[in-house]
Amino acid sequence: MTDSSDRHAALSHFVAEALADPVASIAPASADASFRSYWRVTLADGSTRIVMDAPPDKENLEPWLGIGARLHAAGLHVPEVFATDRTQGFILMEDLGARAYLPELNTATANALYADALEALLRMQTRVDPAGLPPFDEAFLRMELGLMPEWFLQRHLGVEPSPAQRATIDAAFDTLVAAVREQPQGFMHRDYHSRNLMVVESRDSELATGDGQPQKAEALLGNPGIIDFQGAVIGPITYDLASLLRDCYIAWEPERVEGWLESYRQRLVHAHLLDTHVDAARFRRWFDLTGLQRHIKVLGLFCRLCYRDGKAQYLDDLPLVWRYVISVACTHAELAPLADLLEDALGSRDIARSRGIAA
Repeated sequence: MTDSSDRHAALSHFVAEALADPVASIAPASADASFRSYWRVTLADGSTRIVMDAPPDKENLEPWLGIGARLHAAGLHVPEVFATDRTQGFILMEDLGARAYLPELNTATANALYADALEALLRMQTRVDPAGLPPFDEAFLRMELGLMPEWFLQRHLGVEPSPAQRATIDAAFDTLVAAVREQPQGFMHRDYHSRNLMVVESRDSELATGDGQPQKAEALLGNPGIIDFQGAVIGPITYDLASLLRDCYIAWEPERVEGWLESYRQRLVHAHLLDTHVDAARFRRWFDLTGLQRHIKVLGLFCRLCYRDGKAQYLDDLPLVWRYVISVACTHAELAPLADLLEDALGSRDIARSRGIAA
């Protein structure tokens, strides 16, 4: 048998051992930018479960399990875990359904869906214990930012920055790092956006204690279901907010984003996560520059996914990310030279067109 068929046989055996009820089918549910894949298990009675397949030589289950437990303890809707095989890299979990935020969002639904997402974000920032998580420190920031020159400029555009251009890039990166580091730090999901939030129904408002006995607690938030949280770190207070409101996959008019942003700033002040002296202008600057750090990283990351990992579909999302980068950089005088450099590098090229996939 091939490695793929061996893996599927092992997954099927894990499911059969974990479930008392007969299994009708196991079919692909989704995949992500990592080596993980997800399979939907349909039982004979029509109910469903999800299996995460995380090959142990490529993925570590422990961050997903540990951070999921923290989120669950704070009353957030993450998939309930039914069975785990750490040796083989399988998790059987609750199926949150197939209704990701992205296709559900439109001008009529956005306010309600974002209200739920912002409520969940506030709960993450106020009630999830970040102790022991990796810090989103300067080394981490600069590693992420470095993806852009390597994979976007050099690999995707074929542009090797000159020493003078490199100095412009470094100066811009220094500004971004300083803005991120001066903010209050706390729990940070790190990928909080419309593809990782699910529209789901409410569920039981009980949390389990360590001995497995239920205890009454504050009601679990039914919506949104939250996934892909295994990369959580201790980081700046505006990062997840920028990831959500300046989503790499959907954009909103500036006035609407401004309204959500200011409302959330006031909630952070009320929750004592933000000092009262952090006014709207300063918070907006943090939001802008933290989002810009993320989007510069994503320019490189999406290109790396294409050229290194063979996932060319990520290039389709570059135009929106590009618009965020240029529009925000042009708004801040100290970053305008970076916008000029990037626009010169792109020239008249189609940003979403591959230069050829190579390992």
